[in-house]
Amino acid sequence: MLRTNNGDKSYMDTKLWAIFANKILGRIVALDYGTVRTGIAVTDELHLIASGLCTVETSGLLKFLKNYSEEETIDRFVIGEPRQMDNSFSESETHIRKFIAKLAETLPGIPIERQDERFTSKIAQQSLIESGVSKKRRRDKSLIDEVSATLILQAHLSK
Repeated sequence: MLRTNNGDKSYMDTKLWAIFANKILGRIVALDYGTVRTGIAVTDELHLIASGLCTVETSGLLKFLKNYSEEETIDRFVIGEPRQMDNSFSESETHIRKFIAKLAETLPGIPIERQDERFTSKIAQQSLIESGVSKKRRRDKSLIDEVSATLILQAHLSK
């Protein structure tokens, strides 16, 4: 990298690094999979920040992800793994495993990892309350799903 005389990174260094990272590093995409809708969160190109992207109807999820992968480089998917308190899988795990098989077929070559998602919905709800989101907006389950996906992704990044 080019350095200024005082050793600090210049604006151009930072800009070049961002361009380089965008071409080399892709985004990590996290999913809070549900049978009706799925929350989606993504990282920045440097894998430092997890941000909610959107919530989509699960019936159109594969198409959405395929289109997204054509616009952005995806390094890997992280899919929430719902478990009970006794560590057994929840009922939705059967649906998730079927989806993972279809995802691997649709977008081969992109690794798929799992992340424990216990309590993400409750934590998402509480974080919305604490951040002052109105009661009406908190009833929007798609918002909860998007925040839950962000929490799944943040947990993955923290490993």
